[in-house]
Amino acid sequence: MSQGSAPTYCLAAVLIRASLISVSALPCATADPPAGMRLVWSDEFNREGAPAEQNWNYEHGFVRNEELQWYQRENAFCENGYLVIEARREQKPNPLFRGDARNARRWAAQREHIEYTSASLTTRGKHQWKYGRMEARAKIPTDPGAWPAIWTLGVRGRWPTCGEVDVMEYYRGKLLANAAWGPSSRHVRWDTEVVPMARFPAGWSEQFHVWRMDWSATEIRLSVDDQLLNLVGVEHSEGESADSPFRQPHYLLLNLALGGTQGGDPAGAEFPVRYLVDYVRVYQSAGTDPDSDAPKR
Repeated sequence: MSQGSAPTYCLAAVLIRASLISVSALPCATADPPAGMRLVWSDEFNREGAPAEQNWNYEHGFVRNEELQWYQRENAFCENGYLVIEARREQKPNPLFRGDARNARRWAAQREHIEYTSASLTTRGKHQWKYGRMEARAKIPTDPGAWPAIWTLGVRGRWPTCGEVDVMEYYRGKLLANAAWGPSSRHVRWDTEVVPMARFPAGWSEQFHVWRMDWSATEIRLSVDDQLLNLVGVEHSEGESADSPFRQPHYLLLNLALGGTQGGDPAGAEFPVRYLVDYVRVYQSAGTDPDSDAPKR
């Protein structure tokens, strides 16, 4: 998910190598921790009602990418062992609306009404990690206009200097696995893999799948159901200091956007649109610095 108002991708930086994945027969990923690693954090969503307060914060309002949805926490809830992120078509007054010319260029203030609502959950300020494995089992919506994502951002610096990893991103019939970094929003570098959904078997999007990020000091591997989608070399991403994008702790985001710069028109979707997450788990090696999961002060 881009953090700026500009289009999400610089096309010159996008590499499409869908041949990395064979989509005709994808084995199910196992829940066993990798050798030499231990489970350091998880949310299994085995409760009813609001998600665990100790794990999640929420984004609020119109946030990024000129998206159509207003984020509000009540659109995220636990039900039958799943986290449900529910996008709804509902109209309400936009508290940011300003009809004067001074705000004509502020997209969030141009809309007199909110037309859609959804939710975005984040571990920012509560949990963060540097290196290890993060995986999530989820069933993603592929309705018109839907833009679900599983992604991370670094805790230090503004976007894109903090670094971004899109473990899973879907929009307009494409599944993506991305990493982004750069000195400014005008100079963003993207390493992107795109797999057209047409390459997957019929009914693939109606099933749960396991998305995974394996992150080390040298590389980031992004996979679905044990099949590699993208391999990002960390050494190419703005140096080796503690503030470089992929050598600092990252926090996690789970969100369902609508429309905006990439999502497309949701008018044809059947609402409510639901994004289901079965679990999120983070594994790290036994020797990992425990401060990597300390909230930023």
